[in-house]
This record gives sequence, structure tokens and C-alpha cells, in this order.
Amino acid sequence: MPADFQPWIDRLRNGDARALARAISTVENRDPGWAELLKALFPQTGHARILGLTGAPGAGKSTLVDQLAKHYRKLDRSVGIIAVDPTSPYTGGAILGDRIRMQDHFSDPGIYIRSMATRGSLGGLARATADVATVLDASGRDLIMIETVGVGQDEVDIVRLADITVVILVPGMGDDVQSIKAGIMEIADIFVINKSDREGADRVEREVRALQSLALRSDRWTPPIVKTVASEGTGVEELVDTVARYETYLKKENLVLQHNIQNWQERLVEMLRDALLDKARDQLGNGNVERYAAEVAAHQRDPYSLVEEIVKKLGSAP
Repeated sequence: MPADFQPWIDRLRNGDARALARAISTVENRDPGWAELLKALFPQTGHARILGLTGAPGAGKSTLVDQLAKHYRKLDRSVGIIAVDPTSPYTGGAILGDRIRMQDHFSDPGIYIRSMATRGSLGGLARATADVATVLDASGRDLIMIETVGVGQDEVDIVRLADITVVILVPGMGDDVQSIKAGIMEIADIFVINKSDREGADRVEREVRALQSLALRSDRWTPPIVKTVASEGTGVEELVDTVARYETYLKKENLVLQHNIQNWQERLVEMLRDALLDKARDQLGNGNVERYAAEVAAHQRDPYSLVEEIVKKLGSAP
């Protein structure tokens, strides 16, 4: 941990963009001191509202996030944006298309935008997305918007992190709702039908309502459907009002704490899984995985006994 640890945190808390960028890079890259930094910042978190936006590729997520940021800034709310981009197959980094689309905000100190590469992670988020959200929360942002990679039916990690999840649909994408109903449709707190000036928007709305009639949520909330044309800003104000309405509902029904507990149950398991996996990799050492894989491939040993053996070693390790 650097010697100027506390002054660094103080600058971050006071809105210093360079200190914030440095903290996020430290956490994202798992540089020395990253865990201590998060431990120190965590008591300062819990104030930001985390809004997750997810949907199929081409749904207009970046454009909608851009419009929402403009609207929230008019309401004098500071905004942090985490845009999770696909990993480049050539460089291993983020393609950064989202930052290009949001470049109008770069001169506004009230908006901080960070693109993250998935780095092979599935589920629509990068491995460190939750930790970066923690840093942004500790920096005093009022709202954190997380835009996932374009996702399919099983890539629903955002629900474990966001306070409110917005699922964005668009007309004219083949089988529309049917193509993603198995997973992503079940996590929405709010549905947005973007590009609703296109033919087929009404049909998408009918399909969503039909699916909603088949299942009742445990919190008894029926996700509203908001139609937008993000490229023109149409429907954005209604979406902001709908987000506020859901926030009010959560508070009225005393569901905020319950929602956070459910999220942390999932996140703690995920954090334990990552920590144990890192420990297992350290235990295996260089070259051992390749050797074990060769032995299994040659049927010299079975993978089930091998995994049991590695787990036992982890249990006895200091």
C-alpha cells in the first residue's frame, strides 16, 4: 500500500478525478493494496443508487445511458457510469465503443465514465465491476449506472449488483421477447422498449404483458413498461419518473434491506469462489495445471479424484 494512502482516499472523497481514476485502476488490475483500499472505502458506501441497464446487442443501451446521464445532471445529481465492453480478441482490452458514444460528458466533472473489458468473464459484467462500483459509491456519486455487455438469456449477473434493473428491448429483432424470456426477462424491475417508433413496438409490449401475467413476483411489483426513442430523448423523463416510483415502492414496502441482503448473499458466494480459485491457482503453481490436464486427457487419472485432492490441499494450507 502506498505511503500516501489516506491522503489519496481523502482526495477521492473530495471529488478529485485523478485520485478516483487511480483507485479504480488499482482495484480493476488487482494492483498491490487493492484489497486494503476497498476495506478502507467500504464504510463510506451505501449512499449511491445503482441502476443496471441490460439487454440484447443493438438495443441502444449506450444511447439511453447517455440520455439518462443528461437528465440526472439537470436534476443536479452526480453520476458514475460503468460501461462493460466486450474484450477485444486482439488486444485483450475493452473496445471502448461506449466511451466514444458518451464523449459529450467528458467536460462535466459531475459525470465520471469508466469502460471495463470483460476479460473473459461471462454474465454481462467484468470480474471487478462490483468493486469499481464500490469505489464510485465511496467517491460520493449519487447515481451509478452500469451498462452491461449485450446479453442473452442466461447472462444476468447485473441483478446481483444493481438496486434497480432495467431490461431494454427493441422491436424487430427476430423472435423478440421469446428469444430471451428464459432468463433476462425475469430480472427486470422496469422494461424499456427502445426505438419504439419502429414497427412492432406494440407487439413487443403485448408479449411482455402476456409473460407478466404468467408469474407473480415475490415483492408483488409489476414491472412497468416504458417506451423510448433514446436517440431523440423521447420517453427518458418518463423512465426517470418510473425509476423514482420503484424506489418509493421499495421504501414503502420496507424492501430495501431485504433486497440488499439477497444481493449480498449472491455476491459473498461469488467473492468466496474467486478467492478460493485464486488460492487454488497459487497452490497449483506454474505448469501443474498443464501436467494435470495431460494426465486426465490420457486417462492416467480421473478428474474427480484430482479435484478432491486439490480441495483437500487447500483445506490444509495455512
